[in-house]
Amino acid sequence: MSATPEASSGTPPAKTPPKLNPVRVPVPEAPVEERVQSFDEIIHPYSLEDAVLEAKRCIQCRRPWCVEACPISQDCREYILRIAERDFEGAAKVTLAEDPLATTLCKVCYHYCEDACVIKKKGVPIAIRQLKRAALELGTSDLTYVPQKPRHQRVAIVGAGPAGIMAAWELGIRGYSVTVYEQEDLLGGLILSIPNYRITDQDVRQDLARFRDLDVTFVKETKVGVKVSPEDLLKQGYAAILLTVGTPLHRKLQVPGEDLPGVLPALQMLLDLHRGRPVTVGRRILVIGGGDVAMDAIRSSVRLSKGGEVTLVYRRTEQEMPADREELRGAMQEGVRFLWQRAPVRIVGSDHVEGLVVQRVELGPPDPTGRRSPTVVPGSEETIPCDTVIVAVGQRADTTGLERELDLRVTPQGWVEGKGADTMTGAQGVFAVGGKSVVYAMAAGTRGAEAIDAYLRKKNGELPTPRPDPFGGEAPFHLAAGYTKANWNPNPVYGKP
Repeated sequence: MSATPEASSGTPPAKTPPKLNPVRVPVPEAPVEERVQSFDEIIHPYSLEDAVLEAKRCIQCRRPWCVEACPISQDCREYILRIAERDFEGAAKVTLAEDPLATTLCKVCYHYCEDACVIKKKGVPIAIRQLKRAALELGTSDLTYVPQKPRHQRVAIVGAGPAGIMAAWELGIRGYSVTVYEQEDLLGGLILSIPNYRITDQDVRQDLARFRDLDVTFVKETKVGVKVSPEDLLKQGYAAILLTVGTPLHRKLQVPGEDLPGVLPALQMLLDLHRGRPVTVGRRILVIGGGDVAMDAIRSSVRLSKGGEVTLVYRRTEQEMPADREELRGAMQEGVRFLWQRAPVRIVGSDHVEGLVVQRVELGPPDPTGRRSPTVVPGSEETIPCDTVIVAVGQRADTTGLERELDLRVTPQGWVEGKGADTMTGAQGVFAVGGKSVVYAMAAGTRGAEAIDAYLRKKNGELPTPRPDPFGGEAPFHLAAGYTKANWNPNPVYGKP
């Protein structure tokens, strides 16, 4: 048999790309009729064989669109490859090397990576979040982070939510001594408002257990701005402070009747549920809002009301709703009714909620942000009978004791940031960051930690460095091969001594 031209020339034959499989291996879920009866977990893990089959659907794009879509640049392409090769130990280590809250994110992340997956163009994207869970549960996830040589500098972080925890990890593995101040008696921030059918406290504790060898201390029930000020912390010897105060305060509707018994702020209701505190709702429940907190509130209300009527009222259309599509689908499956393009006017009742008066709205042309502004339709008022109204129209930061001295920037979404490109506030050495979801808050925590590292290194006449290997190896953090949108800036404002 004669040799092929490739063989005779010594050039290896071109690799055949894997065939695209548009059909996802089904993700196990509790049946609807069962899951609405309790707050037990809805999504169940893949088996080993199903995880391998799903991972093999990945065509390993040369340009990692999934990684570029991830706010923390998690190399999901790599851990999926390891799973396809049945290397779950390697997959777990790849995951945890870039994501200290992996046990949390594998259950609650809104998987922006899947939205960017090229297979979505032909079918269902790779179940990337579910494969992250498989990596952790079928590999070894009880690893310990290893700090670099101590830098003998103390940093204070205000807030133990996802941004604060991520920043503590970033600074801890760099060798800083970190103290995290949290005003509540539990760690996790607004992660603790996510219902137990999605995540539990044990998931957060499992993530934090990997911090055990880092010089990171958590101080609970201490509200910076009230018990102690940022200026006090600087006087105590902290070289820098990072504010990650989140958005723990709910926004009001600002309509008559909002103070009637039976009107509940969604965020407080969810926090109470997560902590096991009693929450009382009626049989006809209205939830006002269209974001992720509203989704958690309506699905929780279905479980609390035990067959009651639960309705979501939203002033725009389903297409403009900012909530995660997966949560919206789950709510529809569970029997939630939806009233689109309705704006609340007033809540009626004598000594308790009896109804919500709404007006129909029409959507005008897009504003500068791309969203269409709602306009009330005259004469369209109607009253929706109800005995419970849950308000989920947004949140804002609690800046008690912080606003005046720090000159903070408050974003339209409600969190606070430093005004400078480096996230520094109006006070030297005090930084502030925030984000719109768990993973975006984590990305913000990384930005704040990198800015602090650059700021402190400049004082010592040093250049900033990328994240070191969190397991003590010599190779620092690097972006996935083919990545074109770098997220680590080697020359930030404080980058040159």
